[in-house]
Amino acid sequence: MTGTIEKVFVKVGDKVEAGDPLMVMIAMKMEHTIRAPKAGTIKKVHFREGVQASRHAPLVEFEEESE
Repeated sequence: MTGTIEKVFVKVGDKVEAGDPLMVMIAMKMEHTIRAPKAGTIKKVHFREGVQASRHAPLVEFEEESE
């Protein structure tokens, strides 16, 4: 969905677990918390706070942890 990035909780190099909050997006007058789908390390954050993100745009790139 299209929305404005309200808050970014991660930066490059951060380790995240599945379900950790990555950022908050405001869309349709509601806050949506974007969470990590799997454990891994943040490789790139594509948007900063206050920027409009378009539909289907990748928000964060991360490398999955190997098991």
